[in-house]
Amino acid sequence: MTHRLNTRRSILQSAAWVLLLGRAQLSWGASILAVRVWPAAEYTRVTIESDTQLKVQHTFVANPPRLAVDIEGIELNTALRELVGKVRNDDPFITGVRIGQFTPTVVRLVLELRQPAKPQVFALAPVQAGQSNFQHRLVLDLYPSQEADPLEALIAERLMGDKPTVSKDALGDMVASHQKPATGMTASPPVTPAPTAPAPSTPVAKAPEMTDRFVVVALDPGHGGEDPGAIGPNGTREKDVVLQIAQLLQERINKTVLKTKRGELPLRAFLTRDADYFLPLHVRVQKARKVQADLFISLHADAFLTPQARGASVFALSQGAASSAAARWMANKENGADAIGGLNIKVQDQHVQRALLDMSTTAQINDSLKLGNEMLGQIRRVGKLHKPQVEQAGFAVLKAPDIPSLLVETAFISNPEEEALLVSAAYQNQLADALMRGIENYFLRNPPLARSRSI
Repeated sequence: MTHRLNTRRSILQSAAWVLLLGRAQLSWGASILAVRVWPAAEYTRVTIESDTQLKVQHTFVANPPRLAVDIEGIELNTALRELVGKVRNDDPFITGVRIGQFTPTVVRLVLELRQPAKPQVFALAPVQAGQSNFQHRLVLDLYPSQEADPLEALIAERLMGDKPTVSKDALGDMVASHQKPATGMTASPPVTPAPTAPAPSTPVAKAPEMTDRFVVVALDPGHGGEDPGAIGPNGTREKDVVLQIAQLLQERINKTVLKTKRGELPLRAFLTRDADYFLPLHVRVQKARKVQADLFISLHADAFLTPQARGASVFALSQGAASSAAARWMANKENGADAIGGLNIKVQDQHVQRALLDMSTTAQINDSLKLGNEMLGQIRRVGKLHKPQVEQAGFAVLKAPDIPSLLVETAFISNPEEEALLVSAAYQNQLADALMRGIENYFLRNPPLARSRSI
């Protein structure tokens, strides 16, 4: 009798699970868990997270531009419907979303686009790293059909502030002339401006005569988008505070003019990301090289397993072993950002990436150490240091072969006191001032070389 009762109870429990799970989960085993949208001028990303990998087919229609994605083996649920309301009015790429049950086993998703785009659709495997925990993700990346030239934009921003309109032809000449000379470091390849329509007949601004160039400092706010970085005990996200600090430092750099024997030398800041979106590590390096950067500074907020760790740190690249076990641990942690943020392996040029990240030179590392010592000297005036010397390890984001590069851990976000500092406007401004003084001191002791022609 007892056996029959247990059997009957098991059957009833199984039937209850059938009612709870529903036909979609039982038949196909896929359930949509969350949807997210990351809009940015550079590209917009849509992610659809599910408990199992989704089978999809996609089609891009050029006129009017739209991306249609058929997701097989699921039924439309509340989580997926939320995608419609998550598209912002100011999204540079998506104007609207249509979604519906196309067939009993297929959901059709249509992204209506604001401009022609080059879509990338790919899947990401589950990942657990630190405080980031994602199951299967379907990623829809929407890139502009014609990529903007960041160096052209940077020069235009520098020259058009209070000048008459600069023609496209003249701007192209300026871009071509703003190249690094041959030095002990590997020269960056010239940047070719994107093809443009014939320029209108407008006045052309003459370049300032007091200098033949300007100095470019690439600022790299770490993490972004799907990758929040470290998260403090009160919920502060690393990706947010480092972007705020980078923007404060950008303001200071853009207002700075170095006094040199040759005349005044203006500085210009370039942000690898200026909003909340993900960038692969090698793309951050490539963007700095495209703008012919003279320095590269990657900003982060440290974290450790216990809340007692505190203080800022400065890291440079190491061609060999790391300078300490802590530096090696930190490099491994930061190098894992690509897996969290979501890298499309299929479109990577593995040979180009490997060559780029293996071209680091002794000259680059030596100059990075000089810059790092200047930074440490200034940071210790506004806060605590975790280590009194520049640490070295194999950080992927520091491997630009011809750009002195540093990674600055601004404080320990895992320490409650330092987390409070990182969200404090006073500390953010003090830190930006310190980093600015370090940059100025570096250039005063290591004057940048002149470009080959005036801009």
